[in-house]
Parts: sequence; structure tokens; C-alpha cells
Amino acid sequence: QVQLVESGGGLVPPGGSLRLSCRFSGSSFSIFVMGWYRQAPGKQRELVATISSVGTTTYADSVKGRFTISRDNAKNTVTLQMNSLKPEDTAVYYCDARRPFLDNYWGQGTQVTVSS
Repeated sequence: QVQLVESGGGLVPPGGSLRLSCRFSGSSFSIFVMGWYRQAPGKQRELVATISSVGTTTYADSVKGRFTISRDNAKNTVTLQMNSLKPEDTAVYYCDARRPFLDNYWGQGTQVTVSS
């Protein structure tokens, strides 16, 4: 059974940085597409970034140039480096692991709050 555990959330002032990590266990990490999603209060969950098994990345337009997703297949982890944070980045961030058309798993989420 796949398990995802996020860490690294917190409170940061506008313009600051945070680094989120997601630890994967229970299957072969390297074959999964990994992603980060977020959900702000009263809004739908939205895609932030994804990274394929070979390292191809995609980003939401709202985070391009500020966020970087990466993965370490030896350590079964995926990381989201978030720079130049804005108040509108405030949300619960979820780690996602999926094999397209097969299965999809979510972490429990970690809160990111950008506020002065």
C-alpha cells in the first residue's frame, strides 16, 4: 500500500521561501508520476507541479519561475522548493503519486501560510 508523508509546511512572510518534502513508501517510487496540489479555503484543489519518472516537469502558470519540483529516486522523495511566496499561495499542499489510468494516492497534506 502506497503511503505519502508530507513535511515542511509552516508560516512564512511574503517574499519568503519554504521547502516541502514528500516521502513515498509501499511500492516502486521510480515508476510513479509525482505531483504537488494545493487547496485554499473555499476553493477546489488545483495542480501546482508534476514530475514524471524521467524528470519531466510541469507547472501551473501561477507558480512558474518561483517553484521548483524535483525527485530523488534513491531516497523515494519528491520536493517542492517554493520561493518568492505570495499570500495567494496560502493553502494546504498535498503530495500526489499516480500511475496514469491505474491508480492515484494522496498524502495527508501540509499547511502553508504566507502572511506578515
